Amino acid sequence: MRDQRLTKKKGEKIMTKRFGFTLAEVLITLGIIGVVAAMTMPTLMNSTQGAQYKAAYKKALSALGQAVTLNVALDDYDFADTTATDLNADYSITKILTTRMNVVKTLEAGQDYVIQTPTAGSGTTTAPVQTAANYTLFLNDGIVFSFPKTAKGCVKGDATATDNICKGFIDVNGQKGPNKLVSCDGNTNTTSCVVSNPTDIYPVKFYNQTVLPNSNAARAVLYGK
Repeated sequence: MRDQRLTKKKGEKIMTKRFGFTLAEVLITLGIIGVVAAMTMPTLMNSTQGAQYKAAYKKALSALGQAVTLNVALDDYDFADTTATDLNADYSITKILTTRMNVVKTLEAGQDYVIQTPTAGSGTTTAPVQTAANYTLFLNDGIVFSFPKTAKGCVKGDATATDNICKGFIDVNGQKGPNKLVSCDGNTNTTSCVVSNPTDIYPVKFYNQTVLPNSNAARAVLYGK
């Protein structure tokens, strides 16, 4: 707002004209700002959330890899050497993880872990579905790792051994939504898969001392820019 002051002669009163915005102009401006915010905020929020999911996914893969490496150093066995499937039994996958990681709880018997699976050809080899047939471990940082209770002896074979690659999935933010399996843009399951908006559930495969993505979409998130 600006003032224009006009002085005619000495002793006369000063006249002041005030210039400003009308109520209609203010309302129109606020309306435009609201429309622009409504258009840009969802994209900005999705981008920020996707970056958080991506960072947590990389952290989870690293933590699992470090756990099995540490177990080799201290107890001299890795995923390939596991022979037991009972919860926390010696030489079991759960024993490695609960000993070397901060596991705060496991899913109770009979409970299902519900996730949203995408349409066919979306960039995943097999859609992970948690049932009572899985061990589901909740870590202290909110990450969940789930895999079949029957998994053991997870090895990538060489000339003298047969492959027995185990599979599971990581949920980077626990039971908090959206609990949606990551998929390629346009549900195009190809090696050139692009994932613009990462979600929170990622299929993985694990063997020996290695934990890797198990879908084109999961690989795109890990190795993409």
